[in-house]
Amino acid sequence: MLIKQISVFVENKPGKLSEVIKEIGDCGIDIHALSMADTTDFGVLRLIVNEPEKVKEILKNKGMVVKTNEVIAIVVEDKPGGLAIILENLKEKGIGIEYIYAFIGKNVNGANVVMKVDKPEVAIEALGKTDVVVVPAADLFR
Repeated sequence: MLIKQISVFVENKPGKLSEVIKEIGDCGIDIHALSMADTTDFGVLRLIVNEPEKVKEILKNKGMVVKTNEVIAIVVEDKPGGLAIILENLKEKGIGIEYIYAFIGKNVNGANVVMKVDKPEVAIEALGKTDVVVVPAADLFR
């Protein structure tokens, strides 16, 4: 149930993000989720795509710094405190969250959230014992 996420270091200059996104699109690859965090000189672009290894190869061949991480995608009930309940459950299991972001998807049962955690297998097991839906990669790419 782990999903491969691409992280790309993008120079913090006008047009650089556009170049990365255009390159991915020109190769016929679909972006399902993205997040961008910046610093003074560069940003970290995180992507969930239907062909992560292909994207990694394409961008590395363009001279970009690229790596893959494994993340978890879940569906969070769309109600006040829905995410808080899940985070509390992970806290009780001693699972740290490195980062988190939401994305629009085809799920009508709630908000889609991506998490990078320090103990992914433990997190999946813990979430599996609740009513939280852990989304497999195949379901993201329909």
